[in-house]
Amino acid sequence: MAPKMHAAVVEQFGKPLSLLELEIPTPGASQILVKTEACGVCHTDLHAAHGDWPVKPTLPFIPGHEAIGLVTSVGSGVTIVKEGDRVGVPWLYSACGHCEYCLTAWETVCAKAEFGGYTKNGGFAEYLIADPNYVAHVPAGLDPKQAAPLICAGITTYSPMRHWGVTAGKKVGIVGLGGLGHMGVKFAHAMGAHTVVFTTSLSKVKDAKRLGADEVVISKNADEMQKHAGTFDFILDCVSADHDINAYINLLTRDGNMTLVGAPEKPLSLSSFGLIFGRRSVSGSPIGGIAETQAMLDFCGKHNITSDVEVIAIQQINQAYERLVKADVKYRFSIDMASLKAE
Repeated sequence: MAPKMHAAVVEQFGKPLSLLELEIPTPGASQILVKTEACGVCHTDLHAAHGDWPVKPTLPFIPGHEAIGLVTSVGSGVTIVKEGDRVGVPWLYSACGHCEYCLTAWETVCAKAEFGGYTKNGGFAEYLIADPNYVAHVPAGLDPKQAAPLICAGITTYSPMRHWGVTAGKKVGIVGLGGLGHMGVKFAHAMGAHTVVFTTSLSKVKDAKRLGADEVVISKNADEMQKHAGTFDFILDCVSADHDINAYINLLTRDGNMTLVGAPEKPLSLSSFGLIFGRRSVSGSPIGGIAETQAMLDFCGKHNITSDVEVIAIQQINQAYERLVKADVKYRFSIDMASLKAE
């Protein structure tokens, strides 16, 4: 009889995940088998389980794209990863490796990219198959449960900061203090930037400063906002709800950029005058490629950066999805995969 494992599986869109016993997959040529230690929970997992996006996963499937675990076996031809390595298995599961995007380290926009927990089975399982060319080594000293969300929320916020040159001496704004925003604060602070958090909630001021913010601005206060007009080199917008981005564009200095990593359901209204006068720009950013993901993890290892997590058992995943809808988590859920042994 083939050895078995437990996994949380989406069998029907919009229905609770099922905890099932499945066969442990066997790595083929150029593949590795990873025994998961932890896996973060992302809004994308929720969208996948609900079938919200035009291109839906094929049912049944195992969600999860923030997995960290130990390599337990390798297929033929694998030389860059060995048994016992602790690796992160990200959203970017694989890509073609030879198109213009792959050759310039932007595999995330490769037309043939595959995605973990979406087009390939993900990390809500005791074991998962991964492509050794698209995993990142996790530095020693980073706790897997706290580091798991770095594989998504971490690289999503780190990548645009590196692209737009966030360094010491720059003034950086972080809009929204949630799963993405709290990582943005940590990175901006560690990069040496003067870090300002924008929030609508007075209750988040203390925590923003604990995370590394130099200042906190209540964005509903017009006078507070005006004090910062024309002074920001870079603003990272992490808000997924409807909001006025023009108010933040006016805070940018000449040639300043605001990058959107939050994804509101409805289109945002944008005034061109705020961009024209000051030669400002607005852009979006996905996760980074695998080389940048490795650089991000190395940076986290050097600066002891992890995500603030609420650790849950896999048996709580459906309740966690319900709480995600209400933004009732501080700041990311992380599944302790040892809980699968209880099944």
